Amino acid sequence: MQEERTRYSEEELKEFEELIRTKLENTMNELNYIKTGLSKKNDTGTDITSGSTKAVEDGADASERENLSQLASRLQKYSIQLENALVRIKNGTYGVCIDTGKLIPKERLRIVPHTQQTIEAKLKRAN
Repeated sequence: MQEERTRYSEEELKEFEELIRTKLENTMNELNYIKTGLSKKNDTGTDITSGSTKAVEDGADASERENLSQLASRLQKYSIQLENALVRIKNGTYGVCIDTGKLIPKERLRIVPHTQQTIEAKLKRAN
């Protein structure tokens, strides 16, 4: 009878760490790009246009700023989750389901590297 593993090996953890660091770098680059775009959108400039056209543009700009702000907020949250996953790698708890104590399958971790639950535990918690 084979004993069930409760931790990933050092090599496996290194693989996940590289994946997470790459995703974190990409996320931070995207976040910085959005923040730069938002700061430019806040610069009203000296563009003089007709009143009604300006009002429509201002409304569209406000909507776009709101969408970018929401996206930036989601990216910020995601980056924190990725950083927390790196902490779990360092303290040896990465890849272990917080509900069941079982190893989260590698396939799931490759897709959602910051998860702390097996899909079964997540579905059970959702009910």
